[in-house]
Amino acid sequence: MAKVELKAPIIDEIKGNADGAASIVVVNYCGLTVEQDTRLRKTFREAGIVYKVYKNTFLKRAFEGTDFAQLDKVLDGPTAVAFSKDDATAPYRILADFMKDAPALVFKAGVVDGEYYDENGCKVLATIPSKDVLISKLLGSIKSPLSNLARVLSQIAERQA
Repeated sequence: MAKVELKAPIIDEIKGNADGAASIVVVNYCGLTVEQDTRLRKTFREAGIVYKVYKNTFLKRAFEGTDFAQLDKVLDGPTAVAFSKDDATAPYRILADFMKDAPALVFKAGVVDGEYYDENGCKVLATIPSKDVLISKLLGSIKSPLSNLARVLSQIAERQA
């Protein structure tokens, strides 16, 4: 079998993971212990995020013609990539939390909804809460004034009665 035929399924796998992904983050994993890497992979699996190590040339070829091609400039050296289809900031939060115990893990760059973020941008993205948390905060801030208004109106009605 030719080398090209062996590489095609891997490139197709990367394209499949990238297709419909809300975000992709690329990290340098060099220096992680096996135990740390296993824990990180388990955390990603539980969150529904695909995390894999691919050759940089495969990633470059799979990202050609997509918004993720912006990552080509950081695809050198040891590279692991996380694909998230649902929560765009989840991989950033997981990695930032994990980096507290594993300083060997370093952000390279990421793409969220077609927008490129460098290492510092990735750190900022890690501070953004999940969509569900943001929605619950919004609903809580809307509900609070309405609840207070209802209480005041109820007290006014009780006094008049």
